[in-house]
Amino acid sequence: MERKTYQSLPLSLVYLLKQYNSEDISLDGLDEELEEHKNYDVLISILANGEKQRDMATLVEGNLDHAEQDLIEDYVEDSDNLVLLHDQIHDCDIILSQIGSLLTGFQVHIGSISSQIRSLQERSLDISVRLKNRKFSCMFEEKLQHIVFENGDIDTQRQKSVETKLAKFVEEIVAPPSLVTVIIDGEVNDGYIKSLEILSKKLRFSQVDPMINASKSLNDIKPELERLLQKALSKVSEYLTEIFFSMRKPGTNIQILQQNLVQKYRYLILFLREHGSKVYTDVYAAYTDTMKKVLSSHFQVYIEALEKSKLDIGVSSDLTGYDTNIIDLIIKGREHLRNHHFMFSLGKRASILKLPFKHVLRYLFIKAFFGEASLFCQVFEGPFKVIDKHLDHTLRNCHDAVCLMLMICIARKHQLVMLNRRLTCLDTYLDKVVIYLWPRFKTVFDIYLQSLYKCDVKMLWVGGSHPHHIVRCYVEFTTSLIQLNAQCGDGQLDMNLERLRLAIDNLLSRLAENFASPKMQHLFLLNNYDVAISVLKEAGDEANKLQRYFEEKLESNMISFVDELLMEHFKDLINFVRSRVSEDLILYTEPPNIVDVEPIVKNFAVTWKTALELMHNEVVTSCSNLLSGMAILRAAMAQLLNDYNRLSECVKIIPGGSTLNRNLVSITSISYEMRKYSITL
Repeated sequence: MERKTYQSLPLSLVYLLKQYNSEDISLDGLDEELEEHKNYDVLISILANGEKQRDMATLVEGNLDHAEQDLIEDYVEDSDNLVLLHDQIHDCDIILSQIGSLLTGFQVHIGSISSQIRSLQERSLDISVRLKNRKFSCMFEEKLQHIVFENGDIDTQRQKSVETKLAKFVEEIVAPPSLVTVIIDGEVNDGYIKSLEILSKKLRFSQVDPMINASKSLNDIKPELERLLQKALSKVSEYLTEIFFSMRKPGTNIQILQQNLVQKYRYLILFLREHGSKVYTDVYAAYTDTMKKVLSSHFQVYIEALEKSKLDIGVSSDLTGYDTNIIDLIIKGREHLRNHHFMFSLGKRASILKLPFKHVLRYLFIKAFFGEASLFCQVFEGPFKVIDKHLDHTLRNCHDAVCLMLMICIARKHQLVMLNRRLTCLDTYLDKVVIYLWPRFKTVFDIYLQSLYKCDVKMLWVGGSHPHHIVRCYVEFTTSLIQLNAQCGDGQLDMNLERLRLAIDNLLSRLAENFASPKMQHLFLLNNYDVAISVLKEAGDEANKLQRYFEEKLESNMISFVDELLMEHFKDLINFVRSRVSEDLILYTEPPNIVDVEPIVKNFAVTWKTALELMHNEVVTSCSNLLSGMAILRAAMAQLLNDYNRLSECVKIIPGGSTLNRNLVSITSISYEMRKYSITL
């Protein structure tokens, strides 16, 4: 084993021995150091001979000083060499910097060489194509010459014909370098479209004639055309897909983009459909997915905006009285009539049917660009789902039958517009909407009917003979439906309106029973029929049939009311005349006498003016319509005048009747008094 001297002892171990007598020294790692340097003489001597540690430390310290002095002398002797080494290192740095600059320039040069190599490759490809074309032409020329030499009788004209056909064949199948350059590196523009048309023509040429398709020369060039086709398909697909995805950006005017950019290059999609069905399917799907998402988002935003501005006038609490708080209903009904925001009235909502429908839904781009009307349903599948979801939620909470009928009319108007334009893309969807709306309308309409039949008239009773607001509700509602039905022309609605009329007649009869006297019952019905006629007149010709019905009801009740009014003020006169004297003053049920007539004549002479005034005041205060009141009063006075005239004529023919002449009131006086009341009305 090699033994090492003290001079070769590591400085760390020497320092350790030097400080061994210190109490602050740490012995961590001592075992490793001893094991590593076990071959040193000094260490062996220390461990073997057991010399005192302090003396050994002193010895080591002295030796360390000598070693340190030797090292200093060695450094002084080599100082010149170190300075020289420093200068050499500096010179090396300069040289390495220059080499780096040279390498950078070389790298740039290599890049330019790479561009030149690519250019040479393209030129080589071009030359290769030309060479193949040239070989092909030479081969046909040789064959042509061979044919000509073997058949010396072929004339010049036939030879020219063969040359022309050959030239056309070569022209049709060969792709010139300019065409290759445009399709591979050119931008998509009008020139690119023309290049695609040329390529498409060359691709179709081989498919026209089976003999041409089987020719060896065409098989040689087919791979080149196929590679060119794949490059064109890839570029066109990337261009269209990029445009379609750009439509997803917020604020993009899709219509302008479609008309000014996409539709301008419609041939691109035709090229894909003819020569790349798989690529066409991908582009087709990209457009469908993009427009489905964009339009769904637009429809959702539009519906949310409508929700913020809608006016809820068709809630369940507006129903006539079925499962509702009747007191609230009466208050609400009167408020709605004052504010003209009433669920039973069409009002300004009818103006929506006058809006133009030409801009509601567009699919002209789809038909013009893709040429497939079926794509419309796929694009609008998303928006239709948004509309259906909102419609389903809305209809479940809608109790406004006028609103529902209005939506039905809108859908049918759309159907008519689409039919006139011979567009069938929305037929299925609009049919589904109409079928979806009718059951809800029928449900709400039946609720209205049930509310009329089941409502408690005592709770609805508000007192007085003026028209009840429920009749106004009915007439407004019926008028609205009649006007809408005139535009939609649905027969089943007429039948439902007839059921509703029977229900309101039943309700009016039950309400009239709250009056004790028949006269007030007839007056109540008169006022309600009168307000119904007034509203129906405003509806136009569509409501003529229902208007005539209420006019007949008004006339019959007016006759009954006039009779009751006259019976109240001139009971004796009316009973006598109608029971004893005929209209023609000829027939009598029994011969009258002076005793029967005298009290009637005297009583009339005393009370007739007061009675006329009372009749006038009652009609004026009880009738809601002054014109109708005037007609009633005029009819009552005319009947009174007729009955009194019959009484006067009877007095003249009975024995002793002349004694009553001074008590008879002249017809002229009665007529004059009646005219005064007519003028005041």
